[in-house]
Amino acid sequence: MPPLNGAAAWLNAEPRGPADLGGRVVLVNFWTLTCINWLRQEPYVRAWSQAYRDDGLVVVGVHTPEFGFEHDVDWVRRAVAARSIGYPVAVDNDYAIWRAFDNHYWPALYFVDTDGVIRDDHFGEGRYEQSERVLQQLLGIEREPVPVQGVGPEAEADWNNLRTPETYLGFSRGDLFASPNGPALDERRAYDLPASLGLNQWALAGEWTIGSERVVLDRAGGGIAFRFHARDAHLVLAPGAGQPIPFRVLLDGAAPGPSHGVDVDENGDGVLQDGRLYQLVRQDGAVGERTLEITFGEPGAEAYAFTFG
Repeated sequence: MPPLNGAAAWLNAEPRGPADLGGRVVLVNFWTLTCINWLRQEPYVRAWSQAYRDDGLVVVGVHTPEFGFEHDVDWVRRAVAARSIGYPVAVDNDYAIWRAFDNHYWPALYFVDTDGVIRDDHFGEGRYEQSERVLQQLLGIEREPVPVQGVGPEAEADWNNLRTPETYLGFSRGDLFASPNGPALDERRAYDLPASLGLNQWALAGEWTIGSERVVLDRAGGGIAFRFHARDAHLVLAPGAGQPIPFRVLLDGAAPGPSHGVDVDENGDGVLQDGRLYQLVRQDGAVGERTLEITFGEPGAEAYAFTFG
């Protein structure tokens, strides 16, 4: 295992390294707080940390940011608290630990034996039972797998009905933008919604600035529309000035009712307070193709990426 050097901060513990972890089985988990794939994996990692702690397992989280605002240690600290993460977390803002592991993915798991040798790895979601068996083999124990049930954004995706991919909104990786007047890069501009959206298309309404990794609302009342097919719809958001920003979500032009996500109520009302992933929709009943609209009551909202589940 490479040294865990170069972190901007450590949460839940003093800095850790191979010397501190010698003789222990170690699970290193790379994550970033806005990643839906990590959110759906995290209840398993959390459960393993608790279930096997007394058997000699040490879990070390490494938070390596994808978006600029995720460099803020306070946002990471809030994510750790919100997810009830009790194990040590290195804040890897400069990608020092990421590079030392030659890692390329969120989330990523590295399984380290008591001699400090990486014996296995896994990238992305899934393979949970096999990963737990690897931990048990390294610990020299054998048990039934720990029961895990994710809730809210941690719930497993409805893979059979997931037909819309992750979609970035900044011009460096964004596509399928459908506002009729086209995008203007790094320039404040008024946008309109088209008469209709095709599946997986999105558009802006109101005054926005489209940047490299985000779109920023310049005037209150602007919104984003997205045509999707999935049970869940999420949006990575941050409040630019740090002040709470009210928003409203409509589903096919009406309040979402029982199809609201955990971050909005049945009327579709929510508040943007933290930089994180917000669950806007969880379709109730049969999953179909729907149009999501989110409108913000104040300027300054920053939107980064839609993800689905």
